[in-house]
Amino acid sequence: TWTLVLSSLMLVEISWTRPTEEDQHLTPDDVQLAKSYLRRFYSLRLGGHRGSTRKIRSASAMEQKVRQMQNVFGLRETGILDSNTMDVMKKPRCGVPDVDNYSFYPYHPKWKNRTISYKIAKYTPDLSREDVEKSFRLALKMWSDAAPLNFVKVNHGKADIVLSFAHRAHGDFSPFDGPGGVLAHAFQPGEGMGGDVHFDEDETWTTGGQGFSLFAVAAHELGHSLGLTHSRDPSAVMFPSYRHQSSKQYTLSTDDVLGIQMLYGKPEIEAENRPRVPKKCDPMFLFDAAAVIQNEIVFFQNSDKSRFLWMRTTKLTYWNRLREGHISTYLPDIGSPVDAAYDIPAKGMAYLFTAGHKYWVVQQLKTRGTAGNISEFGFPSSVRRVDAAVHVPEYGKTMFFIGQFYYRYDEQKSQMDPGFPRIIQTDWRGIPRKVDAAFKLHGSMFLLSGSKSYQYDFRQKRVVNIIAGNSWLGC
Repeated sequence: TWTLVLSSLMLVEISWTRPTEEDQHLTPDDVQLAKSYLRRFYSLRLGGHRGSTRKIRSASAMEQKVRQMQNVFGLRETGILDSNTMDVMKKPRCGVPDVDNYSFYPYHPKWKNRTISYKIAKYTPDLSREDVEKSFRLALKMWSDAAPLNFVKVNHGKADIVLSFAHRAHGDFSPFDGPGGVLAHAFQPGEGMGGDVHFDEDETWTTGGQGFSLFAVAAHELGHSLGLTHSRDPSAVMFPSYRHQSSKQYTLSTDDVLGIQMLYGKPEIEAENRPRVPKKCDPMFLFDAAAVIQNEIVFFQNSDKSRFLWMRTTKLTYWNRLREGHISTYLPDIGSPVDAAYDIPAKGMAYLFTAGHKYWVVQQLKTRGTAGNISEFGFPSSVRRVDAAVHVPEYGKTMFFIGQFYYRYDEQKSQMDPGFPRIIQTDWRGIPRKVDAAFKLHGSMFLLSGSKSYQYDFRQKRVVNIIAGNSWLGC
């Protein structure tokens, strides 16, 4: 699925069109949009309008290009401009053609040095300087985690990659067009402007919420700056379409990793410092925490040298889709092991409890900052850590498991219920003395203890099924 951009100073533009309301039938504007789209991204060439032969050829060429476009985006290949096809054409996307063949170029543009300098020449007033720098730093880290690259920020002098925000014409013969339209563009590795990235200042840049995610756009653009073109994998950062509020924009897919490693190789990690990837299918495999964040069950495990997480989708159509990685890749602000976690679906939030009496608030696998000390929940001073937690929306209660005891917390009143803690084995029939992790899914509560996963019906107050804990990871 990978094509490498092979021109050392090819300008890569990301063109974005605002999503529009879907019409019941194709309008002349829709047809014109489709023709423009196919000309730009699929080399559509339409003949003149004189004579029936030319009309037939034009119609045939149009159908062929529609089929190509449907193939790239995983749509049903009908050659017809149906509503699904038009919806994709109207989505924000990158301006690089999807089917141009660059294989006749004799070399692959990439940086010769593995240490690449970057400089922020001009900031945007939409965000604080700290947020801009953090967005770029995290975007670069995605690529340096996957390849033997080291990015160094410089404040003065020359830099390999220069990032800046600009209005309209800005000196590179590719003027921006105001709000909407082109969001940003980048140059491939090389001298002069090679590697540089320009962002349209007329857009609204954000770290989340309304507007465009600077981190997500920067991650895609910097992929171009390193020498990559587009992937056909919808989960890839280098997929042509920009996806609003999509977690896929925040992690590299296998296709992204293969692409960057084709250019630069695999990361060079010293053996003694290399984090040990947990053997998830080991019969004695244990979890330390679990929670449902957005549409994924997130499992955490801590060890002496590494902290890992696994994410399994809750959507049945993609049930076997599993992602894994270092916790620092997804939650770089959290530097301590995650001991417990729970989510409140109605708020779209999850709470992670770590060493040092801290808890963190997380939205869409992004930390929102340190929320405070666990004592704020009303735990006595003797409680130094939480083993597991799970929220029961039907009752508005959260259960905290600590050693052989559990506490019950009222989320609405923000206080512990009286009469707690109580002994786990007294109230939770069939559950072992200690709970390591817990989460609630599809009306059932799942309590992980040791190497086992216990499905607990909290209405009947009994265990209804027991499986191996790592079955959740496909073992």
